[in-house]
Amino acid sequence: MSLTLSYDAGTVRLQGDYPADLPGVQADERSKSGRAPAYRYADLRETLDERGITYTDRVLSLPDLSLSTTYDLRAYQRTALDAWRDAGDRGCLELPTGSGKTVVGIAAAVALGTPTLVVVPTIDLLDQWERELDREFDVSIGRLGGGEQRLEPVTVATYDSAYLRADEIGDQFGLVVFDEVHHLGGEGYRDIARLLAAPARLGLTATFERPDGAHEVIEDLVGPVVHRIGVDDLAGEHLADYDIKRIEVSLTPAERERYEAAQSTFTDYLAQSNIRMTSGSDYQELVKRSGTDPRAREALLAKQRAREVMMNAQRKVDRLGTLLDRHREDRIIVFTAYTDLVYRLSERFLLPAITHETSAGERREILDRFREGDYSRVVTANVLDEGVDVPDANVAVVLSGSGSEREFTQRLGRILRPTDDGSRALLYELVTEETAEENVAARRR
Repeated sequence: MSLTLSYDAGTVRLQGDYPADLPGVQADERSKSGRAPAYRYADLRETLDERGITYTDRVLSLPDLSLSTTYDLRAYQRTALDAWRDAGDRGCLELPTGSGKTVVGIAAAVALGTPTLVVVPTIDLLDQWERELDREFDVSIGRLGGGEQRLEPVTVATYDSAYLRADEIGDQFGLVVFDEVHHLGGEGYRDIARLLAAPARLGLTATFERPDGAHEVIEDLVGPVVHRIGVDDLAGEHLADYDIKRIEVSLTPAERERYEAAQSTFTDYLAQSNIRMTSGSDYQELVKRSGTDPRAREALLAKQRAREVMMNAQRKVDRLGTLLDRHREDRIIVFTAYTDLVYRLSERFLLPAITHETSAGERREILDRFREGDYSRVVTANVLDEGVDVPDANVAVVLSGSGSEREFTQRLGRILRPTDDGSRALLYELVTEETAEENVAARRR
């Protein structure tokens, strides 16, 4: 019996005679057929073709799209796109924030001329991609997310909406673009890529690797990093030159006393319990123990108190005042790790504040006024790190953050858009001396 491939609810179904060793295929006794996860579709075709096995392909029946763009790719963007095409239209590109990842994604869709799904992590990026696609392409743009469920040959969707509908729309697209592709490593989101049959897959990110190692899953589902460009590769020509200045501040005597007391509670428990805190699994073990061991819970809470003291040190706030005075003529974004500190700074220095509690409308208004020059500075806790179209700024002040290289790279990227006068961007990193924050700052660099 001849072999036929078809799409069925997130799988490729094989009916007829097929080799038992095809990639990802398992026998389905109920339907008397073979099945493989949809993302294996391209591998299946390649294997069947290499072995000279004749088959009827009914997985995708897609129209050709005549797409064009007004964008003229820069040399580094063209090099990145060519690397992806040379890799068989599969893989991830690691490009700095502000380097035009959206432009490369649009160029990939134009090059392939096939129905395209763009998957993004936030509503802000959903809006941004929809605007860009609508401006560039003379076709209706679909949207899945933000209260709309409109499917078109070119569609942009949030990760959440794509997750809910992936098995339903998995045979509708020949190309899928994952913006901020590192999000795909999350347990649930992985199913998006597994259930889509699209043979062409492009991942875009500024920082591909994940601390939990889940980037290895992304390599299987989308492809490895096929081209990587660092910030320093573009600084001075396509991105602004920049300087990073680390400023160390001391705790007040009262803060030092609170910090040392909390830190001692934490370290004493570690010494007694033989937990060394050398990896994420050690921290997870502490969290696990805190559920049943009161001493472990107290240690965990003490660690949190110590962190809050060092991250929110009063002399950081005082030094911020000095920096704001020094840069009166500049456009400044202040980053913190704590929402409470955002509101404290907003009140003290009369800064517009953006947190996860800020409504979408208010955030849009603040950023619009920042873009237009009505505001020259803004303070935020994490929500502007990625996934938001932030207006140009040339000075960033990092009062506190995690040890994540991704977070640091995203924050730096917010000030790297080149200026007409060629001036250098400046990032200040405020760190409390003789605390664990020194190690946190070293990890993210």
